[in-house]
Amino acid sequence: MSHMFREFEHTAWRLETQREYAVDRDSPKWQRWLNGERLGYDPRHPWHANVRAQAEAGKRFERVRIVDGPPTDGQRFLLASGLGNVEAGEDIRNIRRADAERHGLPDFDFWLFDSRLLVRFHFDERGVTLGVEVTEEPSAVLWGCQVRDLAWHHALPTAEFQHGASPTA
Repeated sequence: MSHMFREFEHTAWRLETQREYAVDRDSPKWQRWLNGERLGYDPRHPWHANVRAQAEAGKRFERVRIVDGPPTDGQRFLLASGLGNVEAGEDIRNIRRADAERHGLPDFDFWLFDSRLLVRFHFDERGVTLGVEVTEEPSAVLWGCQVRDLAWHHALPTAEFQHGASPTA
């Protein structure tokens, strides 16, 4: 799936719904975050380097994260580590879970590439990725586009969300 993040033509958009991701807990960045280290932009980090390269080529990386109130440790980690993604050129927005539920957003993660390819994730209760489903089926892609537009409309940019959101809010 990693090739999709280099080969898309215009937009790569994600909805993140999980309260925590095992891949985050198991990364060296998790311990650095627990120790109070700032997790900013690192041009040597493969994700940051690719986001920067794609953004410089005129492509957009965007995502909306659903955040509980109060945020879980996993979500607080994402809020902190996501600042590096934003510096790299990704537009990350956030929405409170209660608002996401009120607006009917789904409770599962997916990527939408170029409004034509939808990749849905499956996780276990610990946030371990069990697999993905990839489809170009028009009604599934249209649904993903509608979810994207709805989520994007109601989500706040990272800086604005963090300004009004505290770890205990």
